Amino acid sequence: MDHVPLSIRFTLLAGATLTFLSGGASAPVLGAERTAPVSGDLPRLGGDFKGVDWPQFLGPTGDSRSPERGIRTRWGGNGPPLVWHREVGTSYGIGSVAAGRYFQFDRHGNRARLTCLNARTGEFLWKFEYPTDYEDLVGYNNGPRCSPVIDEGLVYLFGAEGMLHCIRADDGRLVWKVDTARQFGVVPNYFGVGSTPVVEGNLLIVMVGGSPAESQGAGRFDLDRAVGNGTAVVAFEKRTGAVKYVVGDELASYAAPQLATIDGRRWCFVFARGGLLGLDPLSGKIDFHYSWRSRLRDSVNASTPVVVGNEVFISEAYGPGSSLLRVKPGGYEVVWRDPPGRTKAMQTHWNTPVYHEGYLYGSSGRHFSDAELRCIEWSSGKVMWSEPNLSRTSLLYVDGHFVCLGEDGVLRLVKATPERYVEVAKAVVRETPEGPRLLKPPAWAAPILSHGLLYVRGNDRVVCLRLIPER
Repeated sequence: MDHVPLSIRFTLLAGATLTFLSGGASAPVLGAERTAPVSGDLPRLGGDFKGVDWPQFLGPTGDSRSPERGIRTRWGGNGPPLVWHREVGTSYGIGSVAAGRYFQFDRHGNRARLTCLNARTGEFLWKFEYPTDYEDLVGYNNGPRCSPVIDEGLVYLFGAEGMLHCIRADDGRLVWKVDTARQFGVVPNYFGVGSTPVVEGNLLIVMVGGSPAESQGAGRFDLDRAVGNGTAVVAFEKRTGAVKYVVGDELASYAAPQLATIDGRRWCFVFARGGLLGLDPLSGKIDFHYSWRSRLRDSVNASTPVVVGNEVFISEAYGPGSSLLRVKPGGYEVVWRDPPGRTKAMQTHWNTPVYHEGYLYGSSGRHFSDAELRCIEWSSGKVMWSEPNLSRTSLLYVDGHFVCLGEDGVLRLVKATPERYVEVAKAVVRETPEGPRLLKPPAWAAPILSHGLLYVRGNDRVVCLRLIPER
């Protein structure tokens, strides 16, 4: 296991506790600042409805697939029936749903805010705020990029400036917090912090990617000068914020860690700035590192790995494209990878493709103008079909279809078939036929579905639609 090197500079805050890392590490790590007691299971609001919660980024199984059935396929020009809509603050992410509550993480002025709403009505329940002064290095908006993560009555927030908070889901009281940027020496990346954490057992696994003292001060045009310090991945005890392990010399990316069980063993796949890490999520032991990154300095990895069986798919939009690995304890073999040159099977940008019955569906392309919705064969990367002129899109699989949200705010329903592109419905979501568009660009967040309700967001508004009729 890698450990935090002694060269990292830590500042002991007044009143903070000092914790030593497991596994014999000698470097001190600040303990989390703690306040409110941990809550228990979250009581459900409004009764027990059919369907599932959507408590984390990309849903309950982390693959943007919903098990719900019975969707409407006839929408009309305004989309499925509108349930509620609400203006949101500055951010890029979609919320999460648990126990009848919708949690949205945004920025309002110089405050980052978690807002808790009634998931079925949009009624305000409570809010939690903290100060932030994050400024994007490249001129994008200054709000959060990550979705809230809800687990056993707690909500985890990871802000663009690197503040990690644990909040009680019932009343919004702070349980613990950690300034990961300060504690682990994170050099600000192009778009701040944007990798949503995941929960594994009693651990909250976070892609942190800190750097040693000699890397501090690297700026917008020399970020390649920053190197890792052994904190690519940090596992916190989810109820207390205590550091359980740190591992890996990678810097952080914008892809979420992906958890999976392969041949009876748990894995965590972290598509970091320089490539894919395969590790044991409970111990932090790294099985392999697979280099996969564009040679361009101004490039990022942002698409979450897709795991099917014992194979892992990764993709990016700045250079090398996609690759499929077959993994095993201690290593991997390459099933296929995109060759050098301009022809690539798939080049996902900030969206994550979705697997269905032997095929992978996703938006391929770095820019608005050149993006294509594609279907490729999982085992070979062969392109089955490609549909241009939809802008960059995000997908949600449900009931034999993909809900497809373009960054231009257009909502589509597309049949999940490798034979050809089949558009079943298309809508520009409005409250009335003559009313203004509710989903303004950029609409970069993937749609979510919980208990029959579809949640989508544009630049400044979240919209709730009734995709599955109540019975």
